[in-house]
Amino acid sequence: MRGPRPPAVRTPVARRRDRRGRGLRGPVIPPTLPAYRTRAERFDDQVLDAVERLERRWARQLEGAEFAVEEVPPSAPAPWEHGGVPMGRYFPADAGLPPRIVVYRRPVEARAVDEADLADLVQDVVVEQVAHLLGRRPEEVDPRYRP
Repeated sequence: MRGPRPPAVRTPVARRRDRRGRGLRGPVIPPTLPAYRTRAERFDDQVLDAVERLERRWARQLEGAEFAVEEVPPSAPAPWEHGGVPMGRYFPADAGLPPRIVVYRRPVEARAVDEADLADLVQDVVVEQVAHLLGRRPEEVDPRYRP
């Protein structure tokens, strides 16, 4: 006579294919193509490039300053902003917070004609805001500035 049967043990099976047997799916867009990065990520990169260019010359003065990208400006304009939607803002150091420069992505993209113009416009916006931070004219901050 036999004793009780031991319970069946199932070993997990690694799935190597999807349920229809076609194989694993890869990324929709490979990382080698330009569309792999979103428009917002490319814009962030352009802002970082502009900041890095300025930090080469103004590293000591920009130490501790924060740079940020936001989609759109808040609905209430600053008192010194007359007409139009701002493309960037400088917030001075206050109550233990470091100075901060914000670039607004959508207004900048809306004013740009193409990718090259967008890169130039981002550079100009960053230069203008850094000029506010340093208390200088934009032409002094970056000789390539175009008003």
